[in-house]
Amino acid sequence: MKLPDFRTFGCRLNSYETEVMQNLARDAGLDNAVVVNTCAVTGEAVRQARQQIRRIRREDPQARLIVTGCAAQTEAARFGAMPEVDVVVGNGEKLRPETWARIARNEGGAVEVGDIMAERRAVAPLVDGLGERARAYVQVQTGCDHRCTFCIIPYGRGNSRSVPAGRVVEQVARLVGKGFNEVVLTGVDLTSWGADLEGAPKLGSLVAEILVRVPDLPRLRLSSIDSVEADPQLVEIIGSAARLMPHLHLSLQHGDNLILKRMKRRHLREDAIAFCETIRAARPEVIFGADIIAGFPTETEEAFENSVRLVQECGLTWLHVFPFSPRQGTPAARMPQVEGCAIRERAARLRAVGEERIAAHLEAMQGREVRLLMEKPDLGRTEGFTQTRLSGHHAPGAIVPARISGTDGALLLAEPL
Repeated sequence: MKLPDFRTFGCRLNSYETEVMQNLARDAGLDNAVVVNTCAVTGEAVRQARQQIRRIRREDPQARLIVTGCAAQTEAARFGAMPEVDVVVGNGEKLRPETWARIARNEGGAVEVGDIMAERRAVAPLVDGLGERARAYVQVQTGCDHRCTFCIIPYGRGNSRSVPAGRVVEQVARLVGKGFNEVVLTGVDLTSWGADLEGAPKLGSLVAEILVRVPDLPRLRLSSIDSVEADPQLVEIIGSAARLMPHLHLSLQHGDNLILKRMKRRHLREDAIAFCETIRAARPEVIFGADIIAGFPTETEEAFENSVRLVQECGLTWLHVFPFSPRQGTPAARMPQVEGCAIRERAARLRAVGEERIAAHLEAMQGREVRLLMEKPDLGRTEGFTQTRLSGHHAPGAIVPARISGTDGALLLAEPL
C-alpha cells in the first residue's frame, strides 16, 4: 500500500490539519493518492496551488488527486472544474473520519463541500509534533467572526469556534507526557478564543489554566494574536509568566488610521503602539513580529510611510510583509487599487526595513544567556524565537542553556554553558 502524499500551502494551522488528515487517510486505507491542502489568503496562494495541481497530474497521472483547504472551500466549483482533480473536500468535511472512509471506498461525490458557516463546533483531533521532534501544536480555535475588508478567510473557515479549555489542557498534558518541551497554541483568530463557550472565557484564562494544570510544561508559546483583543489577564500573564515565551506575533496589518478604517480593523495605530509599550514595560525581553500589508487600496505614499514608522514605534523585529492581492468577493477588491509596480516597490522597502530590524536584534543579543529549544542537532530557537546555531550536537527537542557568541548575519551563533 502506498500511503497518500500530502502537499500543504499556507499557515501553521493548515500544517496541523494536514497531520490530522494524514492519520485519517491512513486509518481509512486510502491508497495511491495525492492530497493538496490549499490556502486562500492571497490570489497568489490560489495560483500556486492550481499550478502545483497541474504539475502533480503530469508527474503522476495514475494517482487520485484530492484538493481541500481554504481555497477549495471558497472556490469549490473552480477546483472541481479542473480536469486534473478527482475530489474536492471542504474545510468542514476534511477532519471527519467518514469523509476519508468514503473517499477510500471511492464513494461520494466529486465535490464534498458544505456550508462552512453552518459549522458550530471546533474539531480538535489529537496530533503530535507536525513531523517535528522539537515542539508540538494544539489547535484551540478556528474560524473568525470579523470581516476585514481584504480577507477571504472567514468564508473558508467559517465563524469563530473554540475548543473547550478542559480539552485543550488534556492535549497539552498528553504532549508533555510524550516528551515535548514546547507547545504552541494556534488558531485562525486566537484571541477570540472562548467567545462561543459557556461564560465567554478569554484567552488569558485558558493560558493561566494551562500553566497551572500542566506544571511540567517548560515552554508555552502563542502563534499570533490580535492586540486589540488581548484581555487584561492575558496581558498580565505575558508580563509575568516566565514559561510563556516572550515572543508575540501581532496582526497589525497597517500603520495608517484611515487605511485601518478602510480595512475594517478594530484598532488604531496608537492602540498598537500603546500595547507594545505596555508589554515591553512589563517584560523588556519581549520580541514582536507583525503582519503588514503593503499597497492596500487607496494607500498613498504618506499612508505607507505610516506603516514604515510603525515598525520603529512598536519596536517590531520579525515582519511578515504581504503585497496587497485583491480577493474576489471582498470589499477591498472593489476599492480603487494601487498600481502593481507601486505595491511591489513598497513591499520591498518594508522588507528592507525588516531586515534592518533583524540585524539590529541579532547585534543586541551578543553576550546574552539564552535557553535554546533544539530543532536540529546544531540549530535551536531562543525564547524570542530567534534561530541560533549552537556548537556541538544536541538532541532535537532538548532545552540547552547557551551564551550568544556572534552572528553570521542571518542567525545567532552560540556556545553551550
